Amino acid sequence: MNILVLHRVPYPRIEYARGIDHDQHNVTYFGVPDLLSTLPEGLRCEKVERPGKAGTFEEAQAWLTRTPRVFDRVIALSEYDLLDAAKLRAWLVTPGATFDEVRLVRDKVAMKEAVSKAGLRVPRFVSLSALMASSARAQWDGETVLKPRSGASSEDVVIFETLEQTLDAIRERRTGVARLDGETPAIDDYEVEEFVSGDVLHFDGLVSRGELLTLTASRYIGTCLGFANGRPLGSYHFPVTPQTRQWAAAALKAVGIRQGSFHLEAIEHGKTLVFLEVGNRVGGADVVATFEYATGVHMPSEELRLLLNGEPSRPLPETQSQPRWHGWFVFPGHTLQTDAYEGIAGIDAFRGDPSLVRWIELPTGASVKRKITYSAHEAPLAGIVAHERWEDTRDWISALFAASDVTHVSAASRLRTRPDIAHAALLHTTAHRELRVANTDR
Repeated sequence: MNILVLHRVPYPRIEYARGIDHDQHNVTYFGVPDLLSTLPEGLRCEKVERPGKAGTFEEAQAWLTRTPRVFDRVIALSEYDLLDAAKLRAWLVTPGATFDEVRLVRDKVAMKEAVSKAGLRVPRFVSLSALMASSARAQWDGETVLKPRSGASSEDVVIFETLEQTLDAIRERRTGVARLDGETPAIDDYEVEEFVSGDVLHFDGLVSRGELLTLTASRYIGTCLGFANGRPLGSYHFPVTPQTRQWAAAALKAVGIRQGSFHLEAIEHGKTLVFLEVGNRVGGADVVATFEYATGVHMPSEELRLLLNGEPSRPLPETQSQPRWHGWFVFPGHTLQTDAYEGIAGIDAFRGDPSLVRWIELPTGASVKRKITYSAHEAPLAGIVAHERWEDTRDWISALFAASDVTHVSAASRLRTRPDIAHAALLHTTAHRELRVANTDR
């Protein structure tokens, strides 16, 4: 089989050789030089560099027009390349997910429409273009979230106290979002939705031919938006109930995810789960690693097998099969005031704790990445911890965050966001007093 991989995720996060036999198949990796350099030495494959100045599809199309090739599969495991991969499949007449199928799990407006039609609760929402054109009305007046329709990592997410304040900021070009405050606002690329309070959960697993194969449930500690503004983020596994599994299966069916991995988020509003968003890809940070520790399943490998052959390597456990409950944590570096890592105050008591599965910290003086990243080896500090009780894993991460110094949040971020509010969309709240004490700079 000839396989084209649109290579955007660093190789160590996927470990393609665990899911693709590179001796049996002819594998071509198409990516920018920095990412191609993450491929291990000795891996039997072809590497094709792209300039990275245009879109992945445009550059792949230009390359294949110059040097025509036939591929049996086009694979993309990065959220940012899923639509490009679908367009490339259509152009090459290669099997796999279509553009319309992928769009449903990339466009947050389209996915919420589909989930709502399936009878599951979603936050009230409206596309920004329809709202500004007065062709649609919002059905709420209170706290409002402005966010991209296909964004990730909480970039360009802003919380306003009222819908009217949101609209005023957009009209007056003072949202703090460059793509909306410029001369030609990208109105079509954004939406607004009501603020829904509650903890945010994430469900991760694999599905094949529409059947939910394996699933874990996790609860965030901290917030994705808080991370974007300079605070740590983590999550921990907790038991999956039959009702939770049924809800997750219904959400996946609503958006047409039938093959591969998924990362599904929901707000726990009282006793009700409110759909937030879903991706047909693995979650970030150490979601993959903790999933494997809990179940014995390496999600990217099994996803690659599903995409190539339609079947997993073996019968997969329905949910956690190991006795210990795992959680991950990561600290941001993009908001640090220095270009070199100088350590994090308050964390020394946690380093070397016997419950740690791993602790990855930048060396003192190492360069700090200026982009938002949840990846271990790129973030200043990331790790995994495990206990016999899930409550103890939760409390350990909460205590770490409470003890750490997170005073490097920028003033500009504090002015235009409300990280103290548990928003449905990206403000993952916690009921733990220790974490709230840590966030006193808001």
